Amino acid sequence: MQDLILQEQFEIEVLDRLKSGRFLDRLAFGGGTMLRLCHGLGRYSVDLDFWFSEKDWDGAWFAGLQTYLARYYEMRDAAEKFYTFVIELKSPEYPRSLKLEMRKQIMATTEMAIAYSRFVPTQVYVRTMPLLAVMESKIAAFLQRKEIRDAYDLEFLVKKGLRMELTREQSDLLMETINGLSRQDYQVKLSSLLEPEQREHYRQNNFSILKEQVMGSGLEF
Repeated sequence: MQDLILQEQFEIEVLDRLKSGRFLDRLAFGGGTMLRLCHGLGRYSVDLDFWFSEKDWDGAWFAGLQTYLARYYEMRDAAEKFYTFVIELKSPEYPRSLKLEMRKQIMATTEMAIAYSRFVPTQVYVRTMPLLAVMESKIAAFLQRKEIRDAYDLEFLVKKGLRMELTREQSDLLMETINGLSRQDYQVKLSSLLEPEQREHYRQNNFSILKEQVMGSGLEF
């Protein structure tokens, strides 16, 4: 757990660097780390995920980002792929490396939020994905990779009052995927990302709130 706390400190530090370098101006922060740092998600997340807020990316921008971050960190990896830019950083101050992924997709509608952690005094004002867009992204991610952390994030969004609009087919597929999560998913994968007091709740309840929402959301179109 201490490694995850240090990783969160690393995430805030890098966000603050990106803000100072004006690289956050054209990016929208999303994914599980955004939910944790900006909205209080109860699990730890170890990567930084971004979308572009406008169609304004090219090789020169990415090269400038690499040069800037290399002033402060070891660059373990940096690659422009078809759909994304990816950077992996390492710092002697932290035990884990940190991956940044910037998707070449435009997030035209964004919100502003404060990214913070109880473990550091720094706060970073960031542009973020709207929560409804995060929910849509998380549904697609969960159905594709079947990772229990995505189910956890979906239940978190449901608890915040967001409602799913699903076809009957999507509802059935989500229920099948949730029910297909294994004992190891709950006891190893999810538990390793949660504070101790949360672990037993999810072992006992198996996303009951999420299941209720999914079962009530399947509509025929």
